[in-house]
Amino acid sequence: MSGVIDQMRVLVVVPAWNEEAALPGVLDELTRTLPGVEVLVVSDGSTDQTSRVARSRSVMLLDLPVNLGVGGAMRAGYKFAHRNGYDAAVQLDADGQHSPADVPRLLALLSDGEADIVIGARFAGEGDYSVRGPRRWAMGLLSVILSRVAGTTLTDTTSGFKASNRRAIALFSRDYPAEYLGDTVESIVIASRAGLRIRQTGVSMRPRAGGVPSHHPLKAAIFLGRAALALVIALSRPVAIVPDAS
Repeated sequence: MSGVIDQMRVLVVVPAWNEEAALPGVLDELTRTLPGVEVLVVSDGSTDQTSRVARSRSVMLLDLPVNLGVGGAMRAGYKFAHRNGYDAAVQLDADGQHSPADVPRLLALLSDGEADIVIGARFAGEGDYSVRGPRRWAMGLLSVILSRVAGTTLTDTTSGFKASNRRAIALFSRDYPAEYLGDTVESIVIASRAGLRIRQTGVSMRPRAGGVPSHHPLKAAIFLGRAALALVIALSRPVAIVPDAS
């Protein structure tokens, strides 16, 4: 295990909605790659065997009775992390696209005091992940705007792979948006306006290990309008105050 993880109490939060196919491999890889790190699966109103898979492994489980979306699932995860005094919380998706081996790289920036939130960026020199058409245009525009908001270069503002320290956990446990893209776009605005420092580090994305993608490629054009709406909502919200992180 990386030395940086040895110095921190880390919770890996895995939001999962009907991920019975991919989740076993994700959890097995997590425990093999990051032994000793605590893992919390948040089953987001799943109607398949997602919860049973989590119970069969040596991980913790929050079994939500209804589907709240990634934002709602992650807010539950941040509340758990805050109440139980974790030093860092890492969001890692249940579909196998995020590599647990990249987690120490994110945590290193937190440990060095360079950031309160570190985003694992798909477009920062690692791997060959790419998007096309309206989705690419929207993501490019979001990166330009949110880089200005955050005061740093952010090339992947819709990444669901990120690490948060105690200050960010405290903020997100109370004020984390549940709307579509709110957990990525809007959370960056909330954190930046609250004075938290956001940085990114390059990671490689892998093919989905199983299950069905939540957004069909034919619906990619809708992403543009939703992204714009999420940004407008985020910029119109009152500035959040970071609560006591202790």
